[in-house]
Amino acid sequence: MAKLSLVGIGPGSLDLMSIRAQQTIQQADAVVGYGPYLELIESLIDQQTVIASGMTKEWQRADAAIKQVMAGSNTALVCSGDAGVYAMAPLIFEMLSKSTLQIDVDVIPGITAANACASLVGAPLGHDSCTISLSDLLTPWQVICQRIEAAAQADFAITFYNPRSKKRQGHIIEAQQILLAHRAEDTPVAVVNAAYREDQQVLLSTLANFTELAFGMNAAVIVGNSSSYRFEDWIVTPRGYDNKYSLESGKTRAGQKPGHALKQQATAQPVLSEEQV
Repeated sequence: MAKLSLVGIGPGSLDLMSIRAQQTIQQADAVVGYGPYLELIESLIDQQTVIASGMTKEWQRADAAIKQVMAGSNTALVCSGDAGVYAMAPLIFEMLSKSTLQIDVDVIPGITAANACASLVGAPLGHDSCTISLSDLLTPWQVICQRIEAAAQADFAITFYNPRSKKRQGHIIEAQQILLAHRAEDTPVAVVNAAYREDQQVLLSTLANFTELAFGMNAAVIVGNSSSYRFEDWIVTPRGYDNKYSLESGKTRAGQKPGHALKQQATAQPVLSEEQV
């Protein structure tokens, strides 16, 4: 029986794509995808049937992939990043759940835009974080704003997908204003355009100023939380080790125990001697 493989190709650089993803594409009878994404993997395409389509043609891509499988072709439906994150996997499963078709489906993970962009600026997602798409093509803007507000109140580091487009310039500014009600103006922000592609651009800014930078749909915007800080050309969001241990000596702080829940302290506590731990 033919199989439909939903393949995450990561940010677009072949050396960041899993071996399994590359082999699946190379061994497929048919490869389906958004035109620009297929261009990123053209070195993996030889004799396969190729079905390309443009922006906003996601249903058509999914339908074409399903039809290829039903016709007996092992098919790779390629997606940038991870197939299950703002990509084609949810649509495929939704369509199958509303039909009587029985198809063998395989999901092959890829490096997400959030992870790829974060790696270029250090450790901005070192603690709890979330992703929010600013595209209102499928989600009402009011709902998106509610999610931004909730993430801001919860002090998540946030990666914004689809931050700007030709038609949608103001959403990122509104998101900025929501965040400024909860975070300092100097909160570090990274704007990464086309991560790991030839036209990659990495820009560091602050919450108050990042909207002045030039970026579009191929960018991701990472906003730190209340603990995030700049270290040289990096953004660091602490995991919390300094709350329990001295980062200089590695010794446990007074009142804390390794392997036990963190006890809240008003200020950083002195470290314990080896005998006290």
